[in-house]
Amino acid sequence: MWAEKYRPKTLDDIVNQKDIIERLKSFVEAKNVPHSIFAGPPGTGKTTAALCLAHDLYKEGYRERLRELNASDERGINVVRETVKTFARTRSMGEIPFKLMILDEADNMTEDAQQALRRTMERFTETCRFILICNYSGKIIEPIQSRCAPFRFTHLSRNDLINRLRLIAEQERVNIQDDGLEAILEVSEGDLRRAINTLQAAASIGKPIDEERVYSVIGRVNPVDVREMILLAINGDFIGARDKLREMILKYGVAGSDVVRQIHIEIFRFKEIPERWKIKLADVIGEVDFRLVQGADEEVQLSALLARLVEAGYEMGGGARRG
Repeated sequence: MWAEKYRPKTLDDIVNQKDIIERLKSFVEAKNVPHSIFAGPPGTGKTTAALCLAHDLYKEGYRERLRELNASDERGINVVRETVKTFARTRSMGEIPFKLMILDEADNMTEDAQQALRRTMERFTETCRFILICNYSGKIIEPIQSRCAPFRFTHLSRNDLINRLRLIAEQERVNIQDDGLEAILEVSEGDLRRAINTLQAAASIGKPIDEERVYSVIGRVNPVDVREMILLAINGDFIGARDKLREMILKYGVAGSDVVRQIHIEIFRFKEIPERWKIKLADVIGEVDFRLVQGADEEVQLSALLARLVEAGYEMGGGARRG
């Protein structure tokens, strides 16, 4: 996997989250690490930062003093009582007296497991330091939060994503076109891991990576097609919009709920639609999405949504005409 192959090895290799990296470097210099919580959206470098911290702290033998668990798979109280406690209670040999345990996706741990972890963190602070990685720090119980230094990771900037993707494409000798790069940025939404995986999936076909190829390999509708369907509906062509919808579902093989979400995104990008109508249409889209989640028929609900877009176009006085 390219995401693993091009993962930074040291804190100096990480080019984003600069404030966080500076704080972690100060821990390395002091040879002391507090219990920590790394929180933030997926694909923003939380696990990578933890591994790089361990590498810089322990140098080449860091794997012997590091234990990494995915708490979403091993999240019960027995894991804390047995696996975590056994690792935490033994002292590390060498200059640094403590080991490091990384609990990935810690917000998926049960409350009982978190309570047991809290006691383990208290008892074995001298021999083990914990890094809890999660998307939502609010799901970590307050007693654990109060014992940890918080680190808030944010989405990567557009330039960071572009630079990394271009570097990987160059190293792998992949021909990526500008519209293909834009498509990857669109679908990744600041998640570098997803962006790299999308690039690898598109490159596996062995052809130049363009916009159409990116959307086809990830099974997502091209926004251009979605906008065309919305325009047809708002301009009063219900049958044309419905045919376009069926064409997209057959071409990309997407679920109705995915189409609804993309319609929701594209509606707010139409400058021609007045603000008050965006509010009304958002309410309609939300209702259709709820019905789909409850098991309603996709074709019926999507047709009803298109019908409402046609009505909105009539009430707006002709809708968004093509330029």
